[in-house]
Amino acid sequence: MSLVTQVIQTADEELRYPYPNEIRMIQNFCKTGEKRIRIASLLAKNEQRLVQLGCQRFWQRCPRTPSNSGNPRKTASCQRDQGWYIRLIAYCVLAGSEQPLAEIGTLGMKEMYRSLGIPIANWVEAVKCLKEEAIVLLGEDAPEVTPYFDHIIQVLSYPGAPYFMHNGTLAY
Repeated sequence: MSLVTQVIQTADEELRYPYPNEIRMIQNFCKTGEKRIRIASLLAKNEQRLVQLGCQRFWQRCPRTPSNSGNPRKTASCQRDQGWYIRLIAYCVLAGSEQPLAEIGTLGMKEMYRSLGIPIANWVEAVKCLKEEAIVLLGEDAPEVTPYFDHIIQVLSYPGAPYFMHNGTLAY
């Protein structure tokens, strides 16, 4: 849900017109539209590169993982999911809100990975690696995407994860 939709929905639920500060928020949102489109386009155009570089960085830190076990199917699945997160972050940039992550991406993802036996700590580290690569790619525009990567990291890092990393090795 975009900022504009949120403002309108809130005002409508309260049976009122948007407040002046809400109108200013919409004005600022519109002023940054070209920048948000440019950033989302860069993420889309560089998705495969970000995933590839993020995986290389991750495997340097965590060399013994299911995604680096020599099983091409596991590697492809992990890379597919990493690309999916980059796409969700591009949606958030366009919307100016982390709502797409909450509605599309983060609900139940940790439970899904647990049920598949995928180490949660690995996903946290993999998303950190993607974030680092996105920061390099985007340069001064990086602050526009880091909160969305941080949101994913936070959701996955919530206490109770069954796996953790110790010196680059999985521990159970």
